[in-house]
Amino acid sequence: MKIFADFHIHSKYSRATSQSMDLEHIFESAQKKGINVVGTGDFTHPEWLKELKNKLEPAEQGFYKLKNAKEGKDKTRFVITGEISNIYTRNGRGRRVHNLIILPSLEAAEKIANRLSWQGNIKSDGRPILGMDSEELLKIVMEAEPEALFVPAHIWTPWFGVLGSMSGFDSLEEAYGENVKYLAALETGLSSDPLMNWRLSALDKYALISNSDAHSPNNLGREVNVFNTELSYSAISQAIKEKDPQKFLYTIEFFPEEGKYHYDGHRSCKIRMSPQETKKVGGICPQCGGKLTVGVLSRVEELADRPEGFKPQGAIPYKSLVPLAEIIAEVLGVQSRTKKVEEQYQKLINHFSNEFTVLLDADLDEMKKIVDLEIAQGIERARKGDLIIEPGYDGEYGKIRLFKEEKETAKPQDQLF
Repeated sequence: MKIFADFHIHSKYSRATSQSMDLEHIFESAQKKGINVVGTGDFTHPEWLKELKNKLEPAEQGFYKLKNAKEGKDKTRFVITGEISNIYTRNGRGRRVHNLIILPSLEAAEKIANRLSWQGNIKSDGRPILGMDSEELLKIVMEAEPEALFVPAHIWTPWFGVLGSMSGFDSLEEAYGENVKYLAALETGLSSDPLMNWRLSALDKYALISNSDAHSPNNLGREVNVFNTELSYSAISQAIKEKDPQKFLYTIEFFPEEGKYHYDGHRSCKIRMSPQETKKVGGICPQCGGKLTVGVLSRVEELADRPEGFKPQGAIPYKSLVPLAEIIAEVLGVQSRTKKVEEQYQKLINHFSNEFTVLLDADLDEMKKIVDLEIAQGIERARKGDLIIEPGYDGEYGKIRLFKEEKETAKPQDQLF
Protein backbone atom coordinates (compact mmCIF):
# COMPACT_ATOMS: atom_id res chain seq x y z
CA MET A 1 0.00 0.00 0.00
CA LYS A 2 1.02 3.62 -0.48
CA ILE A 3 2.06 5.11 2.86
CA PHE A 4 2.70 8.77 3.72
CA ALA A 5 4.92 8.98 6.81
CA ASP A 6 5.97 11.97 8.92
CA PHE A 7 8.36 10.77 11.63
CA HIS A 8 9.68 13.98 13.19
CA ILE A 9 7.21 16.07 15.20
CA HIS A 10 6.98 17.47 18.74
CA SER A 11 4.42 17.18 21.52
CA LYS A 12 2.94 19.86 23.74
CA TYR A 13 5.80 19.17 26.17
CA SER A 14 8.43 20.71 23.87
CA ARG A 15 9.33 24.38 24.10
CA ALA A 16 7.69 26.79 21.65
CA THR A 17 5.09 24.16 20.75
CA SER A 18 1.31 24.46 20.53
CA GLN A 19 -0.69 23.05 23.43
CA SER A 20 -2.81 21.41 20.72
CA MET A 21 0.01 18.95 20.04
CA ASP A 22 -1.74 16.18 21.93
CA LEU A 23 -2.53 12.77 20.45
CA GLU A 24 -6.13 13.65 19.57
CA HIS A 25 -5.25 16.78 17.57
CA ILE A 26 -2.22 15.13 15.94
CA PHE A 27 -4.47 12.26 14.82
CA GLU A 28 -7.16 14.62 13.51
CA SER A 29 -4.65 16.67 11.50
CA ALA A 30 -2.91 13.56 10.15
CA GLN A 31 -6.28 12.31 8.87
CA LYS A 32 -6.94 15.60 7.05
CA LYS A 33 -3.48 15.67 5.54
CA GLY A 34 -3.50 12.02 4.43
CA ILE A 35 -0.67 10.90 6.73
CA ASN A 36 -0.72 7.15 7.41
CA VAL A 37 2.20 6.99 9.84
CA VAL A 38 2.98 9.87 12.20
CA GLY A 39 5.68 10.09 14.85
CA THR A 40 4.74 10.62 18.48
CA GLY A 41 7.74 12.86 19.12
CA ASP A 42 9.22 13.42 22.59
CA PHE A 43 9.20 9.81 23.87
CA THR A 44 11.81 10.70 26.50
CA HIS A 45 9.46 13.05 28.40
CA PRO A 46 7.95 11.12 31.36
CA GLU A 47 4.50 12.77 31.19
CA TRP A 48 4.23 12.31 27.42
CA LEU A 49 5.40 8.69 27.67
CA LYS A 50 2.67 8.11 30.24
CA GLU A 51 0.08 9.55 27.83
CA LEU A 52 1.37 7.35 25.01
CA LYS A 53 0.96 4.26 27.19
CA ASN A 54 -2.55 5.25 28.28
CA LYS A 55 -3.98 6.42 24.97
CA LEU A 56 -2.32 4.17 22.38
CA GLU A 57 -2.80 0.46 21.73
CA PRO A 58 -0.78 -1.91 19.54
CA ALA A 59 -1.81 -2.14 15.88
CA GLU A 60 0.32 -3.48 13.01
CA GLN A 61 3.88 -4.60 13.88
CA GLY A 62 5.76 -1.70 15.48
CA PHE A 63 2.84 0.74 15.11
CA TYR A 64 0.11 1.98 17.45
CA LYS A 65 -3.41 3.32 17.04
CA LEU A 66 -5.29 5.87 19.09
CA LYS A 67 -7.87 4.17 21.31
CA ASN A 68 -11.50 4.80 20.31
CA ALA A 69 -10.50 7.01 17.37
CA LYS A 70 -12.87 7.40 14.42
CA GLU A 71 -10.86 6.87 11.27
CA GLY A 72 -11.72 8.11 7.82
CA LYS A 73 -11.05 6.23 4.62
CA ASP A 74 -7.32 5.86 5.42
CA LYS A 75 -5.62 4.43 8.50
CA THR A 76 -3.43 6.65 10.65
CA ARG A 77 -0.89 4.94 12.86
CA PHE A 78 1.61 6.26 15.42
CA VAL A 79 5.28 5.28 15.55
CA ILE A 80 7.39 6.04 18.62
CA THR A 81 9.87 8.85 17.95
CA GLY A 82 11.84 11.56 19.71
CA GLU A 83 14.56 14.14 19.15
CA ILE A 84 17.58 14.73 21.41
CA SER A 85 19.55 17.98 21.53
CA ASN A 86 23.18 17.06 22.12
CA ILE A 87 25.25 20.01 23.33
CA TYR A 88 28.88 19.20 24.09
CA THR A 89 32.51 20.06 23.40
CA ARG A 90 34.65 18.14 20.95
CA ASN A 91 38.22 19.06 20.02
CA GLY A 92 37.95 22.33 21.87
CA ARG A 93 34.86 23.46 19.97
CA GLY A 94 31.27 23.66 21.14
CA ARG A 95 28.92 21.31 19.26
CA ARG A 96 25.14 21.40 19.06
CA VAL A 97 23.59 18.50 17.18
CA HIS A 98 19.97 17.33 17.05
CA ASN A 99 19.36 13.63 16.53
CA LEU A 100 16.08 11.87 15.66
CA ILE A 101 15.32 8.41 17.09
CA ILE A 102 12.59 6.14 15.66
CA LEU A 103 11.64 3.04 17.68
CA PRO A 104 9.59 -0.16 17.17
CA SER A 105 7.93 -0.19 20.61
CA LEU A 106 6.99 1.69 23.76
CA GLU A 107 9.10 -0.82 25.69
CA ALA A 108 12.19 0.29 23.76
CA ALA A 109 11.25 3.91 24.42
CA GLU A 110 11.03 3.32 28.15
CA LYS A 111 14.36 1.50 28.22
CA ILE A 112 16.18 4.29 26.32
CA ALA A 113 14.47 7.05 28.33
CA ASN A 114 15.68 5.39 31.54
CA ARG A 115 19.22 5.21 30.20
CA LEU A 116 19.17 8.86 29.13
CA SER A 117 17.78 10.01 32.49
CA TRP A 118 21.24 9.24 33.89
CA GLN A 119 22.75 11.69 31.40
CA GLY A 120 20.68 14.78 32.21
CA ASN A 121 17.25 16.26 32.89
CA ILE A 122 14.74 14.65 30.54
CA LYS A 123 11.75 16.18 32.35
CA SER A 124 12.35 19.85 31.49
CA ASP A 125 11.67 19.63 27.75
CA GLY A 126 10.10 17.23 25.26
CA ARG A 127 13.31 17.60 23.26
CA PRO A 128 15.81 17.21 26.12
CA ILE A 129 19.18 18.94 26.10
CA LEU A 130 21.88 16.45 27.05
CA GLY A 131 25.57 17.26 27.49
CA MET A 132 26.68 14.04 25.87
CA ASP A 133 28.46 13.36 22.61
CA SER A 134 26.31 12.33 19.63
CA GLU A 135 28.60 9.35 19.12
CA GLU A 136 27.83 8.16 22.66
CA LEU A 137 24.07 8.68 22.17
CA LEU A 138 24.15 6.57 19.01
CA LYS A 139 25.95 3.79 20.90
CA ILE A 140 23.45 3.83 23.78
CA VAL A 141 20.41 3.74 21.47
CA MET A 142 21.66 0.88 19.30
CA GLU A 143 22.73 -1.20 22.32
CA ALA A 144 19.29 -0.75 23.91
CA GLU A 145 17.30 -1.37 20.68
CA PRO A 146 19.10 -2.82 17.63
CA GLU A 147 16.00 -2.20 15.47
CA ALA A 148 16.01 1.54 16.21
CA LEU A 149 16.44 4.01 13.35
CA PHE A 150 18.94 6.71 14.33
CA VAL A 151 18.82 9.76 12.05
CA PRO A 152 20.86 12.99 12.30
CA ALA A 153 18.13 15.65 12.22
CA HIS A 154 17.97 18.57 9.72
CA ILE A 155 21.66 18.00 9.01
CA TRP A 156 22.45 21.41 7.47
CA THR A 157 20.80 23.76 10.00
CA PRO A 158 23.52 26.24 11.03
CA TRP A 159 23.12 25.97 14.81
CA PHE A 160 21.82 22.46 15.38
CA GLY A 161 22.68 20.32 12.32
CA VAL A 162 25.53 17.79 12.28
CA LEU A 163 26.93 19.45 9.14
CA GLY A 164 25.77 22.96 10.10
CA SER A 165 28.04 25.96 9.66
CA MET A 166 28.01 27.15 13.27
CA SER A 167 28.48 24.12 15.47
CA GLY A 168 28.62 21.06 13.23
CA PHE A 169 31.28 18.85 11.69
CA ASP A 170 32.74 18.58 8.20
CA SER A 171 31.86 14.88 7.92
CA LEU A 172 29.60 12.27 9.49
CA GLU A 173 32.64 10.14 10.34
CA GLU A 174 34.09 13.01 12.36
CA ALA A 175 30.83 13.34 14.28
CA TYR A 176 29.91 9.71 14.94
CA GLY A 177 33.27 7.91 14.76
CA GLU A 178 33.18 4.16 14.27
CA ASN A 179 29.45 4.13 15.13
CA VAL A 180 28.67 5.97 11.88
CA LYS A 181 27.86 2.56 10.37
CA TYR A 182 24.69 2.48 12.51
CA LEU A 183 23.13 5.59 10.99
CA ALA A 184 19.87 4.62 9.29
CA ALA A 185 19.31 7.75 7.16
CA LEU A 186 19.80 11.52 7.08
CA GLU A 187 17.10 14.17 7.45
CA THR A 188 17.38 16.96 4.86
CA GLY A 189 15.54 19.62 6.91
CA LEU A 190 13.30 22.39 5.58
CA SER A 191 16.14 24.52 4.17
CA SER A 192 17.62 21.83 1.91
CA ASP A 193 16.25 19.33 -0.59
CA PRO A 194 17.75 16.09 -1.98
CA LEU A 195 19.18 17.90 -5.03
CA MET A 196 21.41 19.95 -2.73
CA ASN A 197 22.45 16.87 -0.72
CA TRP A 198 23.34 14.92 -3.87
CA ARG A 199 26.30 17.28 -4.36
CA LEU A 200 28.17 15.41 -1.59
CA SER A 201 29.34 11.95 -2.63
CA ALA A 202 29.94 11.08 1.04
CA LEU A 203 26.17 11.06 1.60
CA ASP A 204 25.34 8.65 -1.24
CA LYS A 205 25.17 5.57 0.98
CA TYR A 206 22.38 7.03 3.12
CA ALA A 207 18.68 7.41 2.38
CA LEU A 208 17.49 11.00 2.67
CA ILE A 209 14.27 11.37 4.62
CA SER A 210 12.09 14.46 5.06
CA ASN A 211 9.77 15.30 7.94
CA SER A 212 7.73 18.25 9.12
CA ASP A 213 9.39 18.87 12.52
CA ALA A 214 5.91 20.19 13.32
CA HIS A 215 5.30 22.26 16.45
CA SER A 216 1.58 22.68 15.68
CA PRO A 217 -1.05 20.40 14.08
CA ASN A 218 -1.38 22.61 10.97
CA ASN A 219 2.30 22.05 10.11
CA LEU A 220 2.10 18.26 10.05
CA GLY A 221 3.03 16.82 6.68
CA ARG A 222 4.78 19.89 5.25
CA GLU A 223 7.51 17.34 4.48
CA VAL A 224 6.89 13.57 4.36
CA ASN A 225 8.20 10.24 3.07
CA VAL A 226 6.15 8.11 0.67
CA PHE A 227 6.49 4.31 0.70
CA ASN A 228 4.94 1.38 -1.12
CA THR A 229 5.14 -1.40 1.49
CA GLU A 230 2.96 -3.27 3.91
CA LEU A 231 1.96 -1.24 6.96
CA SER A 232 4.63 -2.34 9.45
CA TYR A 233 7.69 -0.90 11.17
CA SER A 234 10.01 -3.56 9.78
CA ALA A 235 8.83 -3.06 6.17
CA ILE A 236 9.34 0.71 6.26
CA SER A 237 12.62 0.35 8.16
CA GLN A 238 13.91 -2.04 5.52
CA ALA A 239 12.82 0.25 2.66
CA ILE A 240 14.76 3.13 4.22
CA LYS A 241 17.92 1.16 5.01
CA GLU A 242 18.05 -0.49 1.58
CA LYS A 243 17.11 2.68 -0.33
CA ASP A 244 14.83 0.50 -2.42
CA PRO A 245 13.15 2.77 -5.04
CA GLN A 246 10.37 0.21 -5.51
CA LYS A 247 9.45 0.54 -1.84
CA PHE A 248 10.70 4.02 -0.90
CA LEU A 249 8.96 5.95 -3.69
CA TYR A 250 9.85 9.59 -3.01
CA THR A 251 9.93 12.37 -0.43
CA ILE A 252 7.72 15.44 -0.40
CA GLU A 253 9.73 18.59 0.23
CA PHE A 254 9.33 22.21 1.14
CA PHE A 255 10.81 24.40 -1.55
CA PRO A 256 14.15 24.82 0.29
CA GLU A 257 14.15 28.58 -0.31
CA GLU A 258 11.18 28.70 2.09
CA GLY A 259 13.31 27.38 4.93
CA LYS A 260 14.54 29.68 7.69
CA TYR A 261 18.22 29.16 6.92
CA HIS A 262 18.50 28.74 3.15
CA TYR A 263 20.42 31.96 2.41
CA ASP A 264 23.05 33.71 4.54
CA GLY A 265 22.11 36.83 6.42
CA HIS A 266 21.62 38.93 9.52
CA ARG A 267 18.01 39.13 10.62
CA SER A 268 18.30 42.12 12.96
CA CYS A 269 19.71 44.20 10.08
CA LYS A 270 17.32 42.66 7.48
CA ILE A 271 20.35 41.61 5.41
CA ARG A 272 19.84 38.59 3.10
CA MET A 273 22.70 37.33 0.90
CA SER A 274 23.45 34.59 -1.61
CA PRO A 275 26.66 32.57 -1.11
CA GLN A 276 28.38 34.67 -3.80
CA GLU A 277 27.40 37.93 -2.09
CA THR A 278 28.60 36.62 1.27
CA LYS A 279 32.04 35.88 -0.17
CA LYS A 280 32.29 39.42 -1.52
CA VAL A 281 31.75 40.91 1.96
CA GLY A 282 33.93 38.32 3.72
CA GLY A 283 31.04 36.95 5.80
CA ILE A 284 30.58 40.30 7.56
CA CYS A 285 27.27 42.17 7.76
CA PRO A 286 27.69 45.41 5.79
CA GLN A 287 25.14 47.11 8.07
CA CYS A 288 26.57 46.47 11.55
CA GLY A 289 29.92 44.74 11.04
CA GLY A 290 28.84 41.58 12.85
CA LYS A 291 29.22 38.02 11.52
CA LEU A 292 26.57 36.83 9.08
CA THR A 293 24.76 33.58 9.85
CA VAL A 294 26.00 31.26 7.11
CA GLY A 295 23.00 29.38 5.73
CA VAL A 296 22.47 25.97 4.22
CA LEU A 297 23.16 26.86 0.58
CA SER A 298 26.60 28.26 1.43
CA ARG A 299 27.46 25.33 3.66
CA VAL A 300 26.53 22.81 0.97
CA GLU A 301 28.66 24.76 -1.50
CA GLU A 302 31.59 24.64 0.94
CA LEU A 303 31.52 20.85 1.40
CA ALA A 304 30.30 19.79 -2.07
CA ASP A 305 32.49 17.72 -4.37
CA ARG A 306 29.99 17.68 -7.26
CA PRO A 307 28.44 20.34 -9.50
CA GLU A 308 24.90 21.66 -9.11
CA GLY A 309 22.27 19.41 -10.67
CA PHE A 310 24.17 16.13 -10.19
CA LYS A 311 21.95 13.12 -9.43
CA PRO A 312 23.61 9.93 -8.14
CA GLN A 313 22.51 6.54 -9.41
CA GLY A 314 19.78 4.95 -7.28
CA ALA A 315 18.81 8.20 -5.54
CA ILE A 316 15.27 8.33 -4.17
CA PRO A 317 13.33 11.02 -6.08
CA TYR A 318 11.39 13.89 -4.54
CA LYS A 319 8.53 16.31 -5.19
CA SER A 320 8.29 19.88 -3.90
CA LEU A 321 4.89 21.15 -2.75
CA VAL A 322 3.29 24.20 -1.15
CA PRO A 323 0.84 23.51 1.74
CA LEU A 324 -2.80 23.77 0.63
CA ALA A 325 -3.87 26.35 3.21
CA GLU A 326 -1.04 28.58 2.09
CA ILE A 327 -2.19 28.45 -1.55
CA ILE A 328 -5.77 29.27 -0.61
CA ALA A 329 -4.63 32.09 1.69
CA GLU A 330 -2.63 33.79 -1.06
CA VAL A 331 -5.52 33.63 -3.49
CA LEU A 332 -7.93 35.08 -0.92
CA GLY A 333 -5.42 37.65 0.35
CA VAL A 334 -5.74 36.58 3.99
CA GLN A 335 -3.75 34.68 6.60
CA SER A 336 -3.87 30.89 6.36
CA ARG A 337 -5.52 30.35 9.73
CA THR A 338 -8.78 32.14 9.00
CA LYS A 339 -12.37 31.02 8.59
CA LYS A 340 -12.34 31.89 4.87
CA VAL A 341 -9.37 29.60 4.23
CA GLU A 342 -10.79 26.83 6.40
CA GLU A 343 -14.07 26.85 4.43
CA GLN A 344 -12.32 26.42 1.06
CA TYR A 345 -9.86 23.90 2.52
CA GLN A 346 -12.67 21.81 3.94
CA LYS A 347 -14.58 21.84 0.63
CA LEU A 348 -11.57 20.29 -1.11
CA ILE A 349 -10.85 17.80 1.69
CA ASN A 350 -14.47 16.66 1.85
CA HIS A 351 -14.51 16.01 -1.88
CA PHE A 352 -11.03 14.55 -2.45
CA SER A 353 -10.47 12.82 0.94
CA ASN A 354 -7.24 14.51 2.08
CA GLU A 355 -4.71 17.26 1.38
CA PHE A 356 -2.09 15.11 -0.37
CA THR A 357 -4.70 13.88 -2.85
CA VAL A 358 -5.63 17.51 -3.60
CA LEU A 359 -2.02 18.65 -4.02
CA LEU A 360 -0.73 15.65 -5.99
CA ASP A 361 -3.47 13.83 -7.86
CA ALA A 362 -6.86 15.55 -7.91
CA ASP A 363 -8.26 16.39 -11.33
CA LEU A 364 -8.00 20.14 -11.85
CA ASP A 365 -11.17 20.39 -13.97
CA GLU A 366 -13.12 18.67 -11.23
CA MET A 367 -11.51 20.97 -8.68
CA LYS A 368 -12.70 24.05 -10.57
CA LYS A 369 -16.29 22.95 -9.96
CA ILE A 370 -15.75 22.95 -6.20
CA VAL A 371 -13.66 26.07 -5.49
CA ASP A 372 -12.76 29.35 -7.21
CA LEU A 373 -10.86 29.05 -10.47
CA GLU A 374 -7.90 30.98 -9.02
CA ILE A 375 -7.44 28.42 -6.20
CA ALA A 376 -7.30 25.58 -8.75
CA GLN A 377 -4.81 27.62 -10.79
CA GLY A 378 -2.71 28.16 -7.68
CA ILE A 379 -2.57 24.40 -7.05
CA GLU A 380 -1.62 23.85 -10.69
CA ARG A 381 1.20 26.42 -10.42
CA ALA A 382 2.48 24.81 -7.21
CA ARG A 383 2.55 21.39 -8.92
CA LYS A 384 4.66 22.86 -11.73
CA GLY A 385 6.93 24.78 -9.34
CA ASP A 386 5.93 28.02 -11.06
CA LEU A 387 6.66 30.22 -8.04
CA ILE A 388 8.16 33.52 -6.96
CA ILE A 389 10.29 33.01 -3.83
CA GLU A 390 12.31 35.29 -1.58
CA PRO A 391 14.72 32.92 0.23
CA GLY A 392 14.67 32.61 4.02
CA TYR A 393 17.72 33.57 6.09
CA ASP A 394 18.97 33.72 9.71
CA GLY A 395 15.75 32.37 11.25
CA GLU A 396 13.33 34.13 8.87
CA TYR A 397 11.11 31.91 6.72
CA GLY A 398 11.22 32.61 3.00
CA LYS A 399 8.24 34.28 1.29
CA ILE A 400 6.50 32.50 -1.52
CA ARG A 401 4.04 33.75 -4.13
CA LEU A 402 2.16 31.88 -6.81
CA PHE A 403 1.05 34.95 -8.71
CA LYS A 404 3.11 37.94 -9.82
CA GLU A 405 0.87 40.50 -8.16
CA GLU A 406 1.03 40.11 -4.40
CA LYS A 407 -2.25 40.62 -2.58
CA GLU A 408 -2.11 43.67 -0.33
CA THR A 409 -3.42 41.82 2.68
CA ALA A 410 -1.27 38.73 2.25
CA LYS A 411 1.01 38.04 5.20
CA PRO A 412 4.66 36.94 5.29
CA GLN A 413 5.44 33.24 5.15
CA ASP A 414 6.66 33.08 8.74
CA GLN A 415 3.17 34.09 9.92
CA LEU A 416 1.54 31.59 7.61
CA PHE A 417 3.51 28.82 9.28
